[in-house]
Amino acid sequence: MIPLGGVGEIGKNMFLVEYKNEIIVIDGGLKFPEDDMLGVDLVIPDFSYLEENQDKVKGILITHGHEDHIGALPYILKRVNKQVYGTKLTLGLLEGKLKEHGLLNKVKTNTIKPGSSLTLGDNFKVDFFKVNHSIPDAVGMGIHTPVGTIIHTGDFKIDQTPVDGEITDFQKISELGKKGVLALMADSTNAERPGFTMSEKVVGSTIDEIFRLAKDRIIVATFASNVHRLQQVCDAAYKYNKKVCVNGRSMVNVVNKSMELGYLNIPSDLLIEIDDIGNYNSEEIVLITTGSQGEPMSALTRMANSEHRKVSIIPGDTVIIAASPIPGNEKFVSKTIDNLFKRGADVIYESVSGIHVSGHASQEELKLILNLVKPKYVVPIHGEYRHNVHLAKIAESTGVDRNNVLMPEIGDIMEFNRKTAKISGKVNAGSILVDGLGVGDVGNIVLRDRKQLSLDGILIVVVTLQRGTNKVMAGPDIITRGFVYVRESEKLISEAKVTVEGTLEKCRANNKKEWSQIKNDIKDDLSRRLYEKTRRRPMILPIIMEVPK
Repeated sequence: MIPLGGVGEIGKNMFLVEYKNEIIVIDGGLKFPEDDMLGVDLVIPDFSYLEENQDKVKGILITHGHEDHIGALPYILKRVNKQVYGTKLTLGLLEGKLKEHGLLNKVKTNTIKPGSSLTLGDNFKVDFFKVNHSIPDAVGMGIHTPVGTIIHTGDFKIDQTPVDGEITDFQKISELGKKGVLALMADSTNAERPGFTMSEKVVGSTIDEIFRLAKDRIIVATFASNVHRLQQVCDAAYKYNKKVCVNGRSMVNVVNKSMELGYLNIPSDLLIEIDDIGNYNSEEIVLITTGSQGEPMSALTRMANSEHRKVSIIPGDTVIIAASPIPGNEKFVSKTIDNLFKRGADVIYESVSGIHVSGHASQEELKLILNLVKPKYVVPIHGEYRHNVHLAKIAESTGVDRNNVLMPEIGDIMEFNRKTAKISGKVNAGSILVDGLGVGDVGNIVLRDRKQLSLDGILIVVVTLQRGTNKVMAGPDIITRGFVYVRESEKLISEAKVTVEGTLEKCRANNKKEWSQIKNDIKDDLSRRLYEKTRRRPMILPIIMEVPK
């Protein structure tokens, strides 16, 4: 078993199970860039090992339709075009991505149902079982191999009162446990949290109460994929005679696809277009929008900044942020909340209300699964390292030998036989950065340059030399961006020119004619001089032009 992502991190989940000359792939997700990944749009797993061994791949199985589980698949399927298996809603959301990438008619997708089984190749039989999560149609998997059975929980929690009435298939999990489970790959995201994760129905009660008390327009921001929450918002709007407008590209796509596939039940006269909002009194309007993470270009953030073309926040608006910040997004969410309050809105958010519950299992739910499955080995997945450690402790408390909890890093090969398990090596793995249309063309060197540009700016030196003699014919001219304001730093720029002139004279005296040497000398001398004067290190880019004698 080889994780290509999703261990020691939140996001880009991707797992390989390999036996002899056959591989099955579980998920292919992305994660969003960290603060120091300047300009990067997405981060996907390095799947070069999969590409090298694509003849062995028997299929790609998807647990559910969140971005961190399906977002990288269009990039993977362009290189490794294998059949994809998932539930109806999961494939519905994936098909939208495949269409964007021109792959819709090139990739074969197969719909599976919770409770069904699937044989892949000669060595794998997979049982799919229903789990609860913050998106419908989520499944876990029992993977039967010649060595033993592996259970992959997918992202899950145990919700005894789910909105759609579909509870976790405890019977199937128990049956797998009774037959013997070699290894359990378990979601560790909430392993730090004691007790149980609350039911999604709790949020429904909170939403109903807010709608009952609201005197004016209501704006709800949540994850587009949280279909159950969208259903509860629409139910409350219908109950209190309000009209619903859906805003934000991803939100519109998910609502349309969920309605088409029967996962959202919304009366036809409940939905209105954003251009029709003005035809109703403000207290009749509910706006469902993207932006629960404070994303700079999202609809809610643009409303908060008075930059949205169609909707402005007005005093009296009730804004519900029905999501918790993903780690790293806290400052964006806080800024959005502050701006909404400045515009006169009443903002209801997780830290001061019960407007969001997690989709991941807390400690008591993890204990329940461990006790039902009784695995020989445990592999914590889908969590940062501290979450993995907490799950290891929980496993130990239920009787799993601590030595039988494997803590892999991305790319580690976990080798199992019927008696032992060990980390036996490593495959090429890591991250591929997606920037615009470029996939993998931005690496550490480019990021380092971007970071330096963002910190101290750039200084360009342009000089024209005579061929053969290296006599200065024009310049040096200095252009700077992001380093100093030129009009207020004329003395510094003049001194920089003198420094470059001195370096060029020194090179000429020493008969240095290689441009690379001359450029390096300019960089070294000028960098030293500028640091003495400013304590800054801008990127220095010498440009040398040549004219004939």
